[in-house]
Amino acid sequence: MAEYTKEYINENQVEGRNAVLEVFKSGRDIEKIFVAKGNTEGTIKRIMSMAAERGIVLQQIERKRIDDMSQTKNHQGVIAIVSSHSYVDVEDIINNAKNKNKEPFIIILDEITDPHNLGAILRTADAVGADGVIIPKRRSVGLTATVAKTSAGAIEYVPVAKVTNIANTIDMLKKAGLWIACTDMDGKSCFNSNLKGPIAIVIGSEGNGVGRLIKEKCDFTVSIPMYGHISSLNASAAAAVFMYEVIRQRNTEGLY
Repeated sequence: MAEYTKEYINENQVEGRNAVLEVFKSGRDIEKIFVAKGNTEGTIKRIMSMAAERGIVLQQIERKRIDDMSQTKNHQGVIAIVSSHSYVDVEDIINNAKNKNKEPFIIILDEITDPHNLGAILRTADAVGADGVIIPKRRSVGLTATVAKTSAGAIEYVPVAKVTNIANTIDMLKKAGLWIACTDMDGKSCFNSNLKGPIAIVIGSEGNGVGRLIKEKCDFTVSIPMYGHISSLNASAAAAVFMYEVIRQRNTEGLY
């Protein structure tokens, strides 16, 4: 079974055609929909069309795999994974900062797939008073039950926006006056970089880091000096270092 499928077993599953249609009607956020291959007629066709209209990731998989995923064993060829928490718009995150009369501080996550990492990042984001977190719709974990649990309640306080295109979102943030810092091992030490002012920090996945196209969109790159034998930290630990360096610099300037 594919890793992406495993990740969602027992994570807020809704099974069956009518049940999935009701989720659409309710307006609840849907992370992903799995449909059995070869089953694209009638209600399933309608579900696929609605998913496309709303930009929801839909994956067609072998019936054996969807049988293995099913908890009810009455999935009727479709399983939806719903969010543990509602998402916000990027504009809401920016306005959240403005309402506090402070310069925006946003975390952008590029393809973080481990729910424990996302939960830990949300926990730190709340601790430092970040205004919100932005994640992509594809190749990223969403607000699952595991994320909620790992966040230790921070999911209730940190706004999360889910976007179709991170590169376009960066352009929007730049127009709103934010500087975009990319985290990269070849970047300048974050301790010697200017992280004051309105800023968004881009954190990449442990395996691949920040994608090339996203990196090119950023204004500058920053790194964490490593003095031991290991060349990098995991995503949530690295994110914590960068976030607290932003706060340290803001405190030095009396901005917090």
